Amino acid sequence: MRHQVYLGLGANLGQRRHNLERAIAGLQEIVWITAVSPIYETAPWGVAEQPNFYNACLAGTTDYSPVEFLTFIKNLEMEMGRLPNITWGPRLIDIDILLFDDLLLQMGTLTIPHPHLPDRAFVLIPLADIAPDVVHPELDLTIRELATAVSSAGVRRLAEPLRVDTAMMA
Repeated sequence: MRHQVYLGLGANLGQRRHNLERAIAGLQEIVWITAVSPIYETAPWGVAEQPNFYNACLAGTTDYSPVEFLTFIKNLEMEMGRLPNITWGPRLIDIDILLFDDLLLQMGTLTIPHPHLPDRAFVLIPLADIAPDVVHPELDLTIRELATAVSSAGVRRLAEPLRVDTAMMA
């Protein structure tokens, strides 16, 4: 069964753009990507004393269950060199499941929709670029409505898009 997924990607260490592109290439093993947002350079969230992030979102479909999907993502992050670190600290790559169908799920470390989605401009603004009319299944508000409700301070859209292998896109 195909599931609609929306993911948030972030990196603030190393070659940030390359890290995002490499994560997308890895995700294409299990995700049929339908849309990729522009890159945004964003101020850190949670822990201020660290480099700015590059953030982007993508939409796609997968045959994986939420738990299988999370396992794949965590393995991909580790393959890319992500180390366990402080919460909201600097990282080579961070991949978050934002939405998975219209599922509401709380299971161990997996919460869908992502619990901080409504508060994070660095996720909502790029997500609104590719999925403005998608409705948050718990709040019954569109991504556009949520994005306009947060401050865009510290969020700057970059001109150059991510390079994505379009042959692998749905």
